[in-house]
Amino acid sequence: MGLNYSDQAQIPHAEDLIRETGFTRAHLVRLHERYQSLDKDNKGHLNAQDFGAIKELAMNPICDRIIGAFFSSGQETLDFPSFVRILAHFRPIDKNRTKEPNSPDPINSRINKLKFAFQLYDQDKDGKISRQELLQVLQAMLESQVTKEQLECIVDRTIQEADLDNDNAISFEEFRKSLDKVDIDHKMSIRFLR
Repeated sequence: MGLNYSDQAQIPHAEDLIRETGFTRAHLVRLHERYQSLDKDNKGHLNAQDFGAIKELAMNPICDRIIGAFFSSGQETLDFPSFVRILAHFRPIDKNRTKEPNSPDPINSRINKLKFAFQLYDQDKDGKISRQELLQVLQAMLESQVTKEQLECIVDRTIQEADLDNDNAISFEEFRKSLDKVDIDHKMSIRFLR
């Protein structure tokens, strides 16, 4: 079952996307098929409602935030290249890839994965995760597993441990430092890419 030229020819800017994201041709074709299956009306773009067809995503307690991250620039629709660039955050980090001097970090670098995760919490886009923002995410994720008091304790403790400048919020740099020992590659992966 080989990848033929016609499969790739249907994909706009395929070579550029492969170079930019690190996806293989086979991954790109699979992602294009997935994109087309979500684009039920053949509009050539996706909107937030189109993501409702992804069962694994619909089951995620922070589904709305994840979908919102796809549309974080304020746009209402998503073309295929943008879809691929966002999903590239979930590719494993290529430890053998050398970074060119003065070039941006690859989309799937540790720092870019952390920035993507940070924006899931920082809903008001002020560059900090407030106590309320952290509480909302943890409430969605742990809702039935802990009491409100336990949840409040978890939030307070998390802020206390991560908030190095004592401003009662978590900046991106504090977020990054608090996750230094976390295997972000394992936490941010998508099964259908493997």
